[in-house]
Amino acid sequence: MQLERERDYMDKIFAALAIAVLVAGPAVATEKTDVMMSVHQFIDGFNKGDVTTALAACAEQTSIVDDFPPHEWHGPGACAAWANDFGADAEKNGITNGFVSLGKPRHVDITADRAYVVAPATYAYKRKGKPVQETGATLTLALQKVAAGWRITGWSWAKK
Repeated sequence: MQLERERDYMDKIFAALAIAVLVAGPAVATEKTDVMMSVHQFIDGFNKGDVTTALAACAEQTSIVDDFPPHEWHGPGACAAWANDFGADAEKNGITNGFVSLGKPRHVDITADRAYVVAPATYAYKRKGKPVQETGATLTLALQKVAAGWRITGWSWAKK
């Protein structure tokens, strides 16, 4: 009798754990999908030349490191300042048709309302009409979940 009660108890614990794993799995997948939606919103906006859409993926306070001068932007409006400087640098160097492709992320780590994403990237563009492709770059981002969804709080671009 005691053994049967213990088995029933263990069966109930096992069932509860199985249900918890099944429920948690999709929740984690959904959070990762939501994080990557914000990353893709920024990249897709950039690729379409839609600065408004790209900047909507950024938090007001952002920190950015990139490979063109002045190389670092931070604080309120950093994404917009980066976009302005990017445009000026592209114009100065005859760069047009910029397009970023992201590979499969190496990391999409989520802890509570913070996320960390690392993805391989390629940047293709034309310089004075001639095609150029920068392969093997890495895009690393930090995001925070706010009422409106996941927002980019920092990112860096590293060339190969």
